[in-house]
Amino acid sequence: MESLFRYVAAPSTCGYLPDQQWRLEYEYVADLSASEYLQRLLEGWRRFGHMLFRPACETCRACQSLRVCVDQFRPDRSQKRARRVNQGVVELHIGQPSVTTAKLALYDRYHDYQAGHKGWPQHPAKDAAGYAESFVRHPFAVEEWCFTLDGRLVGVGYVDVLADAPPNGVGVVGGLSAIYFFYDPQECQRSLGTYNVLCVIDEAKRRGLPYAYLGYYVEGSPSMSYKTRFVPNQLHGLDGVWRDFRK
Repeated sequence: MESLFRYVAAPSTCGYLPDQQWRLEYEYVADLSASEYLQRLLEGWRRFGHMLFRPACETCRACQSLRVCVDQFRPDRSQKRARRVNQGVVELHIGQPSVTTAKLALYDRYHDYQAGHKGWPQHPAKDAAGYAESFVRHPFAVEEWCFTLDGRLVGVGYVDVLADAPPNGVGVVGGLSAIYFFYDPQECQRSLGTYNVLCVIDEAKRRGLPYAYLGYYVEGSPSMSYKTRFVPNQLHGLDGVWRDFRK
């Protein structure tokens, strides 16, 4: 791993809990292997492009990494519906990240929708260079998951493949880590966000990986509550131990 710089940002309004202040620790890496990132992820870090980050808040500890135990996963009624309405109709294409006009337009439509319906901050239109910096340039190989409906792009996700291979499979902690996903607001009735997570869980199981890592769960944040519905799951505690959360 080659780290270029590391710093803790000044406190600002929390992006998850608006009545709180958050403070994030960042580290920009020029080089990082998937196995090195897996170790960081197990310590509570997340990644966006070449930037690693984790909460460093002084008074709040609400952000906790969440992972789903894929072999024991049991879909609930709404998840079964999402699978039923999309499977065999919405096609998944897994490949290398790239920039296209269709992805740029879909990204902008998604964020405009979230700003209007969920109070997300307004974002300027994403240009090709900005998109590449966020989603195409990574320190190690990343999968781009494109979902199409009748040949039309309706969802894009980015997934880290974090496989480890201890002797005899003992202590395996690897998995697929969902980085980001955006979708066509006109297809809200399809629950594509839920379907994307279901695909991540299914693919992790198919590849023999025990976990699907879904990023931070923040109690009290409406936009994060969906993650706990994928059960059984575990949370990363302040002591660095993963513990069963909801079964």
